[in-house]
Amino acid sequence: MNESRPESMSSFWMPFTNNRDFKAHPRLLVSAEGMYYKDVDGNAVLDGTAGLWCVPCGHAQPKIVAAVREMVGQLDFAPTFQMGHPAAFDLAERLMDYTNHKFGHVFYTNSGSESVDTALKMALAYHKARGDAGRTRLIGRERGYHGVGFGGLSVGGIGPNRKAFGPLLPGVDHLPHTHNLAKNAYSRGEPEHGAELADELERIVALHDPSTIAAVIVEPVAGSTGVLIPPKGYLKRLRELCTKHGILLIFDEVITGFGRLTTPFAVDYFDVEPDMMTTAKGLTNGTVPMGAVFSKKFIHDAFMDAPAGIELFHGYTYSGHPLACAASLATLEVFQEQGILDHAREIQPYWEDAVHSLRGLPHVIDIRTIGLVAGIELASIPGKVGARAFAAFKQAFADGILIRTTGDIIALSPPLVLEKKHIDELFGKLATVLKNLD
Repeated sequence: MNESRPESMSSFWMPFTNNRDFKAHPRLLVSAEGMYYKDVDGNAVLDGTAGLWCVPCGHAQPKIVAAVREMVGQLDFAPTFQMGHPAAFDLAERLMDYTNHKFGHVFYTNSGSESVDTALKMALAYHKARGDAGRTRLIGRERGYHGVGFGGLSVGGIGPNRKAFGPLLPGVDHLPHTHNLAKNAYSRGEPEHGAELADELERIVALHDPSTIAAVIVEPVAGSTGVLIPPKGYLKRLRELCTKHGILLIFDEVITGFGRLTTPFAVDYFDVEPDMMTTAKGLTNGTVPMGAVFSKKFIHDAFMDAPAGIELFHGYTYSGHPLACAASLATLEVFQEQGILDHAREIQPYWEDAVHSLRGLPHVIDIRTIGLVAGIELASIPGKVGARAFAAFKQAFADGILIRTTGDIIALSPPLVLEKKHIDELFGKLATVLKNLD
């Protein structure tokens, strides 16, 4: 791989990036191992974000690298339309084991966005298969992020992500978000106030009639909008209301899945079972793009009761790609063999204390923690929302740590293999950045 600066950066239209600012002052990564990236100048950069929430086992895990290398030499591609390959079926069984058989089936995609759109389509098609085709309405939540497909944007609730793309899907409504800075600031784990916000679903049901609503989709912990943690009892109440009204409940676990909360999934952490669960990111430790939708058996079986033929007219060329399956199988082995979830649980209190040690530093107005994830909210510069946190991001990178920002919130989600020395380095450097921030 070329580790020198590219001759030109003009042709690549970068995603979710201030292209003009970046290309004037590029941040180029050329390699990664364990907890660290290396930039084009040879500097080590501590990864405080697991890439984009997607490298729970740390970078360049030898078992995962070897599995992908072996598979690309054996089977570089195989379609899964009307045929298959063994690894796709082996992985499905292993994933059922990993969920402790809370779900019955898995459908492969290539990203979180595709997983969300797949789950929404499954929800609509499920009700139609049961003769309940009037259930077409989808319910998301304000400040929710569900990827960038038209379905995910429609149920998502982040204004800047939506405003350039027209009216999106019809028949979509939104629950209110649960963030309450006045009552829940500096919370550790689930905040105390706000469970009653789940009852807003009753208002939406009364407005539209339950017979028109197909599904509710929420992130158990909203990540990309700034680490918004559900109040105690909130998710259980949503589950009760969805069951009461015959509405499917979908958890978007693209971020929370595969250990982020120190449990396999948020389903396990909160002890609430949805009808479907969307995943991606940590599924392959970020090595090869892959996503997956987990569904309860009754959803799958509703399609199998149809006349013989293709039961669901949906899928992707790369669904269950051999390299992705190999990477995911190896990732699950690394989780087990290295006891990564046990380690994450052991180090979580040290992580939590380190995050909250930033309380009282300039501009910090809230800190939120759960599992190995943290949100540090900064006061905005009047008229320049997001500018302060972005300045922190750029200075942090220059100082050798990678953080992520959304608006004026710093979001941290390190690889789960981090040690106390990495925590000390991350927060020692971040504290210095915050102390010197305008």
